[in-house]
Amino acid sequence: MSSSYLPVTTDSIAQALEAKAPSEAISILYRILENPSSSSEALRLKEQVITNLSDLLRQENRGEDLRNLLTQLRPFFSLIPKAKTAKIVRGIIDTVAKIPGTSELQISLCKDMVQWTRAEKRTFLRQRVEARLAALLLESKEYSEALTLLSSLIKEVRRLDDKLLLVDIDLLESKLHFSLRNLPKAKASLTAARTAANSIYVPPAQQGTIDLQSGILHAEEKDYKTAYSYFFEAFEAFNALEDPRAVFSLKYMLLCKIMVSQADDVAGIISSKAGLQYVGPELDAMKAVADAHSKRSLKLFETALRDYKAQLEEDPIVHRHLSSLYDTLLEQNLCRLIEPFSRVEIAHIAELIELPVDHVEKKLSQMILDKKFAGTLDQGAGCLIIFEDLKTDAIYPATLETISNMGKVVDSLYVRSAKIMA
Repeated sequence: MSSSYLPVTTDSIAQALEAKAPSEAISILYRILENPSSSSEALRLKEQVITNLSDLLRQENRGEDLRNLLTQLRPFFSLIPKAKTAKIVRGIIDTVAKIPGTSELQISLCKDMVQWTRAEKRTFLRQRVEARLAALLLESKEYSEALTLLSSLIKEVRRLDDKLLLVDIDLLESKLHFSLRNLPKAKASLTAARTAANSIYVPPAQQGTIDLQSGILHAEEKDYKTAYSYFFEAFEAFNALEDPRAVFSLKYMLLCKIMVSQADDVAGIISSKAGLQYVGPELDAMKAVADAHSKRSLKLFETALRDYKAQLEEDPIVHRHLSSLYDTLLEQNLCRLIEPFSRVEIAHIAELIELPVDHVEKKLSQMILDKKFAGTLDQGAGCLIIFEDLKTDAIYPATLETISNMGKVVDSLYVRSAKIMA
């Protein structure tokens, strides 16, 4: 990089944009920024230079240079309005986020900016950078640090009554509590986000995020019909914005259909006009699960889990619900297979259901303990012994009910006779 700076003019910017190599363009833009001129026109052109330089550094995947650029620009920030500073800082942080594999760098960058904004008393910018930092910590599964940060931030923002930021933070807090399996607090935070959102205009993307989180929480409570309607709202919002989260909303819609035993509707939704735009591994995975569920086939179910591991098992929301669906399917299949027998070898059941013997044995013992059927495991002989269901004699409860009713009649007659005697 040359030590001599270039004049801050449109010609210098054009020279950088016309450079053949990106490294040459980056060098020219750095030299323009080094110009000490602080006239209003120079400041305006420098903002354009920063935008162009950020884009070039992102294309070259030079995340560390973007971080250094933010440090280098601190004297420049003292010359421009705080609102423009906030826009540039958040823009550069967003640019770093577009470079793959920079999570640690983003967290470090946000921490540096929080310290700087605190020293410069730039509260508005600090709160937004802290919210971004909390989101990054949540993605990195640093839950305790994220929770500590959010707890102090949310109190501060509530005092200032910044509704739009409050919606962001409440939504983040809801996601954080959900990740920590604290469903009541996750619901409380989501309700707070909805309350704040109702009093202001919320951008469609943000409203879609609220609906997506609502669907996730309702699905967790097994209320799949309500969850489906929320996922549908989120899908419509993201689809209109061409947001990549649209495919996940659609995926969770299909999951809800499968969980309420309406797997036959999955193919229709995928082949609809909106569904065809998102055909790919995510939807193929849900279609495979739906086919397995329709055919009540554990073998097809396990094949789907194996073939689409990234889409099913590595998605924590889908994985959690499919685990319960797999257990239900396994129990139904086992109950159907053991029904004709009073004594049967476990190996024979395992052969019929096409699963390992130890897996089947473990599941049968769990079902006996859960009183799904009456029986016992003879592990010495490797057999399952099924007991006949003892039919309870209905005469005893009926007799107790009759005696109870007679007692009420006698009490009523006693009260009436007491009134007559009086």
